[in-house]
Amino acid sequence: MQLPEFKNEPLSDFKGNPRQFEQMKEAVEKVGKELGREYALVIDGRRIKTPEKFCSSNPAHPDQVVGAFSKGNGELAGQAVRTADEVFKTWSRTPAEKRVELLLKTSKILRERKYIYAAWMVYEVGKSWAEADADVAEAIDFAEFYAREMLRLAPPQPLTPVPGEKNFLRYIPLGVGVVIPPWNFPLAILVGMTLASIVAGNTVVLKPSSDSPTIGYKFFEALEEAGMPPGVVNFLPGPGSSVGDVLVGHPRTRFVAFTGSKQVGLGINELAAKTVPGQLWVKRVIAEMGGKDSIVVDAETDLDAAVEGVAASAFGYQGQKCSACSRAIVVESVYDSFLEKLKRRVEQIKVGPPADPATYMGPVINGRAKQSILEYIEIGKREGRLVAGGESPGPGYFVQPTVIADVPAKGRIAQEEIFGPVLAVIKARDFDHALEIANNTEYGLTGAVYTKDRKKLEKAAENFFVGNLYLNRKCTGALVGGHPFGGFNMSGTDSKAGGRDYLLLFTQAKTVTEKVSA
Repeated sequence: MQLPEFKNEPLSDFKGNPRQFEQMKEAVEKVGKELGREYALVIDGRRIKTPEKFCSSNPAHPDQVVGAFSKGNGELAGQAVRTADEVFKTWSRTPAEKRVELLLKTSKILRERKYIYAAWMVYEVGKSWAEADADVAEAIDFAEFYAREMLRLAPPQPLTPVPGEKNFLRYIPLGVGVVIPPWNFPLAILVGMTLASIVAGNTVVLKPSSDSPTIGYKFFEALEEAGMPPGVVNFLPGPGSSVGDVLVGHPRTRFVAFTGSKQVGLGINELAAKTVPGQLWVKRVIAEMGGKDSIVVDAETDLDAAVEGVAASAFGYQGQKCSACSRAIVVESVYDSFLEKLKRRVEQIKVGPPADPATYMGPVINGRAKQSILEYIEIGKREGRLVAGGESPGPGYFVQPTVIADVPAKGRIAQEEIFGPVLAVIKARDFDHALEIANNTEYGLTGAVYTKDRKKLEKAAENFFVGNLYLNRKCTGALVGGHPFGGFNMSGTDSKAGGRDYLLLFTQAKTVTEKVSA
């Protein structure tokens, strides 16, 4: 099978392309008429309804139900793993080209209905039009990129010749995987972890976030439409405490792919490390757990460009990205000028319902998140000085883009992941001091540096300890293939999603040696 060279899916231009604007507008209207439907969980292709239900709601209008779901439980979790384990016997032996075809057909469906998928994200997780469109584009990229990667890894791999022997190495699948995606990239990350698992020959139990199960279900339907055999992916929404723990702890679970908070990720890693009767392997955990990301602003830079990069990184999707800038570390000689420009820029940000195409910042995901963010803002007021932002009125979970200046480098809002539109601005004596501050958290996911000094850029490239470092640009918006994504320390296992080594995490290498006659 020969495929064209991978290229990233183009983003839509809703301001400059009237046709794309109208397509997205129609999709938002269409999806708006489909809200509130009931969905079953799916095991081995069978729809199962349970007595207990839960609902996802529109964070801009919390009384508006997006989807009602049958709630999984421990018994169904065990059944889903057993099903995936049985189906693995055949799926793992399905030729790689057939598995790749499934990804390509799924990608085609996503591309044809990209605005429909984007509209679901507008309603279920509060993404603006542009953020939702980018999420779908990334999902398409994952499908296309991993399809090509599997074709590269499927044949026997080259080895050093040994006289008198014939040797080859193949990458073979692991087994049953549990995929636990987050709500903040409810399509892209869910698609990436799921498709990486199955294209490598594994089977999956997919437990979507309880804040975004509808989007997960819509993707599951696309897999079925693309021809996925029953049981290759099993769709099991439900609480982490009952469903998630059973899935992770099950003896037939071979690996867990997780994206979410540090606290949950560490709990999964601990549970997966415990061996139980019937378990034949050391479980593998692939975890991406968040960050406390910094942008360093040097004195020798274009301040306007730095302000724009900080504002986009801090307040895009309400700061609810693990890559979001939550700390601006500014050299003291330009500190006041930077703050003045940043305040003016932030005051231009439009907060409102994401269904409105003019909205830049929508609501945060739920009431718990809003309360937590507001508590951090109060902490920030005590630790520093409020420059802009605070609580936003309305029935939805809105928070204004918030800037807190003069924050101490070891203050709570400078160290703890807030996961909301709150930016701490920290003063540094000079560039070296700024780099020292940038490295003072337990995380190491993304970061950026704005400076015109080539030696300083080189120093940052060497000494700024993050998995994804950006020079003279924002610290969000990693592209599949171009910016393999994953961080250090408490940011996770440095899994490098969208990179050439990612599929290796879902496989194991088998070497075969045959003695041959002279």
